[in-house]
Amino acid sequence: MSARTVIIDTDPGTDDAVALFLALGSPELDVRLVSVVGGNVGLERTLANARAIVGLSGRRVPVVAGAGRPLLGSFTAAAHVHGDDGLLGVALPEGPPAAPGVAADAIRAVLRGAAPASMTLVGIGPATNLALALATEPALAARVREIVLMTGAAGEGNVTPAAEFNAWSDPEALSILLACGRPVTLATLETTARALCTPARKAALRALGGGACLSAVCDIMDRVPLAARMGGLGHPEHDACAVAWLVAPRLFGARDVCASVELAGASRGRTNIFHRRLPGPANARLLELLDADGFFSLLGERLVALNRPRGMGS
Repeated sequence: MSARTVIIDTDPGTDDAVALFLALGSPELDVRLVSVVGGNVGLERTLANARAIVGLSGRRVPVVAGAGRPLLGSFTAAAHVHGDDGLLGVALPEGPPAAPGVAADAIRAVLRGAAPASMTLVGIGPATNLALALATEPALAARVREIVLMTGAAGEGNVTPAAEFNAWSDPEALSILLACGRPVTLATLETTARALCTPARKAALRALGGGACLSAVCDIMDRVPLAARMGGLGHPEHDACAVAWLVAPRLFGARDVCASVELAGASRGRTNIFHRRLPGPANARLLELLDADGFFSLLGERLVALNRPRGMGS
């Protein structure tokens, strides 16, 4: 089976770093472009982090800078979670230079060269870049096979009582993607909470040894504090869930839902997700029921192999 061609839009960010390493280490995915958005920290840092991650992986994938702020309103980082540098002080070697241009143009260029319904868009940050690309050339949506997003929550948010961070950061952009007419898959906070990185799971990854990418991921994980929302048992690997769905869908359950996002007031950024009495046609697939042990086994396997040349056995 041929690899699935993907564009990854990201804002590294500790959990974005894990997700990006997983994507680059998975032969099931052919990563054509990494586009970068301001989110967990400002664009200057997210771009430097994405370049460093791609460089450390040894993969030759263009990295391009995109939007540093949402479509409407002002930019707000989450440096209190990810540190001022986005990686909680974990220093990675500087990566290759960014590709010229801006993300929305680069995304459109890749889509123009793709066959109909062939390209998967993976959004693990605010959706600004992806929305700009599709809103400014809507016909390119026909080239999209699936849009996979780590965004939203069916219940309580993590940045406000109503909203999850990526959805809250640019709800207008998320609304554009939900309305674009292509299949959308959502990894929400309820799903990502199941990807709980506990001290025991971190120790098991570290024990696998070998490889700069595995070491970098373990160093990052070691600095992420145990989440009070998770009862202090660990921290969720939010963004890697979106990548894992494409690599190993067997790890998840899923159901069709009708999803929308609130754009105003105290509930701005809230994702409304209906799966029983749908207020309209189903427009998204909701991931749920993650096999957490399988998830961390997959992550370890791909991180160990990442710095080996493709095709080399274990």
